[in-house]
Amino acid sequence: MSSISHSHQLHSKLSAAGLLITLGIIYGDIGTSPLYVMKAIIGNSIISKDLVLGGLSCIFWTLTLQTTLKYVILTLSADNHGEGGIFALYALVKKTKIQWLIVPAIIGGSALLADGIITPPISVSSAVEGLRIFKPDIPTIPIVITILFILFTIQQFGTKLVGKFFAPMMLLWFSMLGILGLVQMFTNLEVFNAINPYYAYHLLTSDVSSQGFFILGAVFLCTTGAEALYSDMGHCGRRNIRISWIFVKSTLVINYFGQGAYLLLHEGKTLAELGISNPNPFYLMMPVWFQPIGIVIATLAAVIASQALISGSFTLINEAMRLNFWPKVKIKFPTDVKGQLYIPSINWLLFLGCVGIVVYFKESSNMEHAYGLAIVLCMIMTTILLNFYLIMKRVKWYFIAPIILVYLVIEFSFLAANIVKFFDGGFVTLFIAVILIGIMSTWFLAKRISKNYTKIVKINDYKKVLAELSVDLSIPKYATHLVYMTNSTKTDEIEEKVMYSILQKRPKRADIYWFIHVNVMSEPYRKSYKVVEIVPDDIYRIDFYLGFREPTKINLMFKEVIKDMVNNGEVDITSRYESLNKNNILGDFKFVLSEKFLSNDSDVTFFEKIVMNTYFIMKKFSLSEEKGFGLDSSSVKVEQFPLVLHAPEKIHLDRIK
Repeated sequence: MSSISHSHQLHSKLSAAGLLITLGIIYGDIGTSPLYVMKAIIGNSIISKDLVLGGLSCIFWTLTLQTTLKYVILTLSADNHGEGGIFALYALVKKTKIQWLIVPAIIGGSALLADGIITPPISVSSAVEGLRIFKPDIPTIPIVITILFILFTIQQFGTKLVGKFFAPMMLLWFSMLGILGLVQMFTNLEVFNAINPYYAYHLLTSDVSSQGFFILGAVFLCTTGAEALYSDMGHCGRRNIRISWIFVKSTLVINYFGQGAYLLLHEGKTLAELGISNPNPFYLMMPVWFQPIGIVIATLAAVIASQALISGSFTLINEAMRLNFWPKVKIKFPTDVKGQLYIPSINWLLFLGCVGIVVYFKESSNMEHAYGLAIVLCMIMTTILLNFYLIMKRVKWYFIAPIILVYLVIEFSFLAANIVKFFDGGFVTLFIAVILIGIMSTWFLAKRISKNYTKIVKINDYKKVLAELSVDLSIPKYATHLVYMTNSTKTDEIEEKVMYSILQKRPKRADIYWFIHVNVMSEPYRKSYKVVEIVPDDIYRIDFYLGFREPTKINLMFKEVIKDMVNNGEVDITSRYESLNKNNILGDFKFVLSEKFLSNDSDVTFFEKIVMNTYFIMKKFSLSEEKGFGLDSSSVKVEQFPLVLHAPEKIHLDRIK
């Protein structure tokens, strides 16, 4: 526990180094939004004072109400032992025993992953398209795909070394945002009027932009990184995020206002009349001599934004696996940095998704039409879970009600404005989200159905026969130590299939029987265990208590437990064969795992049939049981075991004499 608390203190400690690292890890997504937000708000409209000031006012109040108040101040308080994100929040609120909270958790997690596929393409494309200032006909798609390929290829090596480059690079990026904005702001101080919310109201209720209320779909792009900010809390800690956000928000607002000041100098024109093909006010407001430097810095910042999102996706899938929302897939740990992992299958699926987005939409301006629709669903789901977290914390209802109501109104307004993006490309991310929701829901429901039809028996009823079996010399010895994984949460119970395997499916004589159970805890980082001696020197049960972000490495953990028990004189693991025992040779360990299949004797409903058949198809593509538990395949025996749902009634037959 000391290492856990030390890690927690390290993450939550406020320091200059912590603040710098926070800039490099947390703000990639939200920090690169100036590349495309003002361009999306202006669109093809004629630049006018009402449009510019209204757009800036919407941005300012969105960053204040949505990002600052909801996420940085309120939601960051809902930490799970220092960890954040929608699955960490769900792990907290599921203690309330409210079953349906699984729905917002799955929808929110799926939406966050789905919209994440569009973040790297839109960020990198927006940055690379700045090259058109120098060469209007440059083909950007090959450049963007090449950058994405390099980015996804280096994931397998971890980001420990690259991470040292992130922080100073993002400090340079935010400093550049602030300086460029300041220089432009002083050309037209009228932009400060945008702080008045009247301009936002006027824009949304008039036809200034030819979009009216629906311009919120473009405004929403300025806060899309808020959910990722919460998800990455465990890397840097709440205090470092809150303090660094003051600097980040200031530079973002200054840059947006600087772009606004530049646009006000060109009232009556359209963006197309200000520059080359696909003009962007972010680049147009730069001095000509600085534009090449600005494009390079913007591209690097976009790559960092993408990197943060990819790492976040790995963490999200890992949590989903531990919470039984996702099939088991191979996980690698490229460095010794806590929480850093690499999932090859997810990495390359994300890459293919990103390439598909680039090829389909071609331009960042087209991606803007699709961006944000799924993430606003995630934000609504977070608000729902946050409501139950506040109730769980016994916060007064008159404090909860107005806060939750205000944010539901804001977020449903964003959803209504974003829904028009559906036919412009929003269907892409929603389609991906629906597929992910289907996978998570099917896996979770199948696990629950399987659990409901798993018969549990009392170990006490089998202690005598197991003790006699272990000394029955008429049966060939199967192993010195026979180990079974069990899903039974009670120490005095075991699945009937385990006893069937030992006693009937070729009787398995062993000197010692071990039953191992893994408890996934609602806290992120924990590694502890408990040993129960059921029959001295014959039957033992080990319960592992692992945080939902801890890897399941049963082979290594079991060895540590055995070593500890041997040192304490609790068990003798030397071989019981006389010749080997005399020479202190250690006994062999054999793991037996059961793999279920849907029995033909099952009398299932149509829904259960769809769920279970889909589950078994997905299982073929997932990690095997032995690899999922981190076991050495040479010492593992996998047995097929029928899963019988709704066993048919006893059949009555008439015997013919």
